[in-house]
Amino acid sequence: MRLSDAPGDQIAVRCEDVVRIYSSATGDVHALKGIDAVFPVGAVTAIVGPSGSGKSSLLRLLGGLDRPSAGRVEVAGVDLAGQRPRQLRALRRRQVGFVFQRPSDNLVGYLTAAEHLQHAAAVRRCALDDPVALLDVVGLARRADHRPVQLSGGEQQRLAIAQAVVGEPRVVIADEPTAELDSDTGKRVLDLFSDVASAGTAVILATHDAIAVNAADRTLFLRHGAVQAERTRRAQALAVIDGAGRVQLPPEALALFGQRRARVRVTDDGVLLTPPDDHDEEPS
Repeated sequence: MRLSDAPGDQIAVRCEDVVRIYSSATGDVHALKGIDAVFPVGAVTAIVGPSGSGKSSLLRLLGGLDRPSAGRVEVAGVDLAGQRPRQLRALRRRQVGFVFQRPSDNLVGYLTAAEHLQHAAAVRRCALDDPVALLDVVGLARRADHRPVQLSGGEQQRLAIAQAVVGEPRVVIADEPTAELDSDTGKRVLDLFSDVASAGTAVILATHDAIAVNAADRTLFLRHGAVQAERTRRAQALAVIDGAGRVQLPPEALALFGQRRARVRVTDDGVLLTPPDDHDEEPS
């Protein structure tokens, strides 16, 4: 069974031919161009790509912070297009946990670690009888009465993760969560994300960290606002075919097609793409 055909309760976020266009003083910017992707519960998905590839724009859509210019984004079974601002806020509070790149951006200076979790529970309207027990899961039980300024960067990031998973949201989104951490602390954070996913949440990371990519169950490669390739632990990089039949080739395959043209031949085994030779007519 393909992920795109999986039952809805196994898919936390679904994107169908998603386009995002921003207006600027110099004209329209096409940040995303026909994204087709699903993000299953129980898995850590890494989103990678160079600066300007559309990672931040995609994260905003996946977390319900923004709406697509065209196409469909469904978060926790809810189509974002039909939601009013108040409904979107409610969706984010109850179904989406955020972990921002800088640890300090996730926290409130005057709240203790335990109070952060209690506040998250109040916002999500769920019960949290023992915040210290959850802090113990992330190794911060002894820091329950400490405020962010009294915590190291790694401790702040682990507190942010604990805060993000209060109430078992459907989705946890993290933007470069290991960027400012040392390697040992970064590994502990990635292990925590894996545990969160195993408990039934979809964890989505935007990252440049090769260690984070290797730790992920799935990886989406973005380039120029489109999904160029997808990779899972069980498969090599897969080319992505969008709803219009356009194929996004992995970088190593794209390098073979300098003219951006290909000969297409249908065989008994599938479809064969080869670079044009000297006998092919040059494009006008």
